[in-house]
Amino acid sequence: MRLEKIFDNPQRLQTLKWVLYAAMAVFIVLDFVIPRHHVEFFWDEVPGFSAAFGFAAFVVVVVVAKALGRLFLQKDEDYYEK
Repeated sequence: MRLEKIFDNPQRLQTLKWVLYAAMAVFIVLDFVIPRHHVEFFWDEVPGFSAAFGFAAFVVVVVVAKALGRLFLQKDEDYYEK
């Protein structure tokens, strides 16, 4: 099956989205259940820390990139007419 056929069908795309949500939920539950041995740092013992840290880093990158884009890239509507 070609990849574009998967994304053309909304029902299949919805199913794929729910499968990914279910996999994410399973990994989060497993993070709480599976014991950690020989941790190097204190944050390795905190369940879900890597996911939370990754999400927070993602949000910071998006917000900073948006602010920098507005600051340096966007111009006034009549910028070239001046």
